[in-house]
Amino acid sequence: MAALVQALGDALQARFGSVRVCGELSACTQAASGHRYFSLKDAQGHDALIRCALFKRSAAHLSFVPRDGLQVEAVGRLALYEPRGDLQFIVESLHLVGSGSLYEEFLRLKNRLQAEGLFDEARKRPLPAHPRRIAVVSSLQAAALRDVLTVIQRRAPHVQVVVYPSLVQGTEAPVALVRALQQAADDPDTDVVILARGGGSLEDLWCFNDERVVRAVVGCPKPLVCGVGHETDVTLSDFAADIRAATPTAAAELATPVRADELQALAEQARRMALSMQRSLDRQGQHLDQLAMAVLRPAAVLSRHQQGLQALQGRLLRAALEPLQQEGLSLQRRASRLMAAQTQQLTLAQRQWDRLRLRHQAQDPSAVLQRGYAWVSDAHGAPLTSALQAVPGQALTAVWHDGRAQMRVESVHPVTKGDSPRRP
Repeated sequence: MAALVQALGDALQARFGSVRVCGELSACTQAASGHRYFSLKDAQGHDALIRCALFKRSAAHLSFVPRDGLQVEAVGRLALYEPRGDLQFIVESLHLVGSGSLYEEFLRLKNRLQAEGLFDEARKRPLPAHPRRIAVVSSLQAAALRDVLTVIQRRAPHVQVVVYPSLVQGTEAPVALVRALQQAADDPDTDVVILARGGGSLEDLWCFNDERVVRAVVGCPKPLVCGVGHETDVTLSDFAADIRAATPTAAAELATPVRADELQALAEQARRMALSMQRSLDRQGQHLDQLAMAVLRPAAVLSRHQQGLQALQGRLLRAALEPLQQEGLSLQRRASRLMAAQTQQLTLAQRQWDRLRLRHQAQDPSAVLQRGYAWVSDAHGAPLTSALQAVPGQALTAVWHDGRAQMRVESVHPVTKGDSPRRP
């Protein structure tokens, strides 16, 4: 009996060789060993059925999960299962017939998840302007990963990149993608997550339509950019992500600023701040000039303070430009140090100006007159600084802080050496 069954099996293999057949899946099961078993029914509705086996090694390359009702094309060989003498089709590869049924499933799942609010724009977050660490979820062998790393290195070499490898195709890919996304989200230093894969057919990209992956994208606590496929490829993960990029390269560009542009913008800001500070110093200098005109001998004092202001201006400009020459600091630290240095210099300038104003106020002649003194001048307005300059009968003018008086000298009494002046 065994010889007969074995002979029939050899005859089947010799007669048919490799077989390609289309049909509808039925009675799909998966064994603990990883092998899959199912039946193929005639696609035209005829009463024809054959039992099939898809071993674990071949099943690992599937881009979809076999289930009842799917129209597929199977390639394999015919064999007899000798313990029972059953005719069996050993499937080596399995593909969906066209994309019609798969696309219908895509639309059904999309509508259901959209009704739950998973694709709402209101829940999506903006990307950080200056990320410090980017997590990339992709396959280590994918060309898409190389594209992403190349773009980040070119645009923002200071940004740290951590790659979380995952399968990006096949029935085991959804579980691997969910695990990699969770690992990226658990890193507290991660600022942005990029989900990347190159282009492919609807079957090749089906793992990114898996409901588990879509919910993992929605639940990621970090802003996520989805760059899966080419520009025309669309997956449900694209709808769930915070930002959808047309390609993996575009995803890297969206997640990173151009370092040179940021440094240029910072330099422009420093230039504007220095110019504003210069205008403020000019106004303070003009104010000092006005105060100098109201005092008796301000020239020497103002000259010294003008030199001090010029030195302060030079220090301020150097403090504004110095951070731009330091390559190791981040953009945030440079802006902070620049603002602190300029604020400190402005405070010092204000204090110097206050001290100078008080000093000039103390030298104001009107302040001396308010203490009971008077300014005495002759008829030509020349000041009399000594009693010896006065002669009897001379007309003089006395100026107090609140007015003046015309007077005439009746007598002059000089003070001899050793005596002190007395009140009349």
